[in-house]
Amino acid sequence: MDTPGRLLDASALRDWAHAVVSDLITHIDEINRLNVFPVADSDTGANMLFTMRAALAEADAVAGADDGCSAGDVARVANALSSGALNGARGNSGVILSQILRGIADVTASAAADGALPAIDAALLAAALWRGVDLVIASMGGEEVRGTIVSVLRAAAAAVQQCADAGETLAQAVTAAGDAAVVALEKTPEQLHVLADAGVVDAGGRGLLVMLDALRATLTGHTSVRSVYEPAPRPLLAEAPAGRPAPQFEVMYLLTGCDAAAADTLRDRLAELGDSVAIAAALSRSYSVHVHTDDAGAAVEAGIAAGQLSRIVISALSSGANGLPAGSWTRERAVLAVVDGDGAAELFAGEGACVLRPGPDASDPCSAPAPDVTAHQLVRAVVDTGAAQVMVLPNGYVAVEELVAGCTAALGWGVDVVPVPTGSMVQGLAALAVHDPASQAVDDGYTMARAAGAARHGSVRTATERALTWAGTCEPGDGLGIAGDEVLIVAGDIAAAAIGLLDLLLASGGDLVTVLFGAAVADEDVSALGDLLERHMHDRHPGTELVTYRTGHRGDVLLIGVE
Repeated sequence: MDTPGRLLDASALRDWAHAVVSDLITHIDEINRLNVFPVADSDTGANMLFTMRAALAEADAVAGADDGCSAGDVARVANALSSGALNGARGNSGVILSQILRGIADVTASAAADGALPAIDAALLAAALWRGVDLVIASMGGEEVRGTIVSVLRAAAAAVQQCADAGETLAQAVTAAGDAAVVALEKTPEQLHVLADAGVVDAGGRGLLVMLDALRATLTGHTSVRSVYEPAPRPLLAEAPAGRPAPQFEVMYLLTGCDAAAADTLRDRLAELGDSVAIAAALSRSYSVHVHTDDAGAAVEAGIAAGQLSRIVISALSSGANGLPAGSWTRERAVLAVVDGDGAAELFAGEGACVLRPGPDASDPCSAPAPDVTAHQLVRAVVDTGAAQVMVLPNGYVAVEELVAGCTAALGWGVDVVPVPTGSMVQGLAALAVHDPASQAVDDGYTMARAAGAARHGSVRTATERALTWAGTCEPGDGLGIAGDEVLIVAGDIAAAAIGLLDLLLASGGDLVTVLFGAAVADEDVSALGDLLERHMHDRHPGTELVTYRTGHRGDVLLIGVE
């Protein structure tokens, strides 16, 4: 007898989204190799993965980094998945995926409006898949192309509907959906000649099968074993079918303030400019727009005529010099720096780094240290860089266990993450200065780690209570010079503590001193303190350069680094 399986509640819906991301990573190369329609640009798997990542990130943000949603929030999680996918959709397949998730969101929202909705049953899932069919067709201009993901989705919806009508369990319905999807997928070459010519099944349909199998595994714990679909061998002397050249660019953007009539006009205009036109409707007069064209500027201008644009992405439809699949990652490598303070964010961003700010803000920015970044925040920031390889500078704002968890999760999601051991923003600046995106990631990481490790660093704080330190007893208001988590200088004020710490850090020499001024230093005091330190360096350490920045970080009054 079949077991009923797990309920498809809010927690299971999020677990399913995690499973889809993981399974798409596993099958990304297989799906990409199958991609010949509508454009043979080998990016369907990458686009579906990127879109599902965006959906999952939004659902996790809504649910919270650690706490799952209650069972009554299934419609809220479904809406978050839909919203994240629409805003982060990549490529034609990403737009279609967003509409499948929107189908789930629409049906669950409607059901929740009529009363409590603890979970999605077989009848609701059938309605959601049918709604997805309608939305996908509408986004493609109202015409269904047989032999595509729509054919596979339609077969899955019919199978779930049949199980629901027969009173079968959700687990049985999901299993039937996967089996029906396989049959429909293997028929796609019979329905679409371009697939037959290439000897492949539809790439989007294969991606949908991954999603359905992930749902079965989430609800029943049973992993489906499927064939690996590869392009069929072609005769050595066979010639590629003639056809018009493929468009050069893929253009995507979000469109708001646009009514249905203007959207139809835009669709007609984009059809004149190119092909693979998809306009997916969202809530409150907004749309996700996609087109392949040779005239990217005209495609953007057409959108401006229809409403307000945001998230404009223009990418080449062929792999670039970095060898990345078109539509997957936007660049090969990025640096993600965790920083605190407006000035610090501006400084690191100006040096080319992506920035992650700890939060939420402390109620007293002058005395409270910045809170640590969580693994969830780190993973999301890594993905948001859009890079295939990410060098992470924690800068003392990420606890070791959170750093390990976040980097491990990002690695599992297909991002090559290299954490660089920086314990302070001054070490982060030293590492960033030697970053070389043209070198191998392992070489780049090693060079950055060496630079960070060679930068001696410390901080200056104001004592808040009487205490015994390695440097003697301190009183409230004293300046404390700290290095290696130990108080090494106790002085009457911040300036004296800073001078004492500078002398200690420069005892073995140094070419460059970097001083970062925190939020506790008043604007009117920054110049005076900077001049004092400059004079001391001139008198006691000639030949060593001093640079200062107003970073506005919380906690430490000053951060000092020596290279």
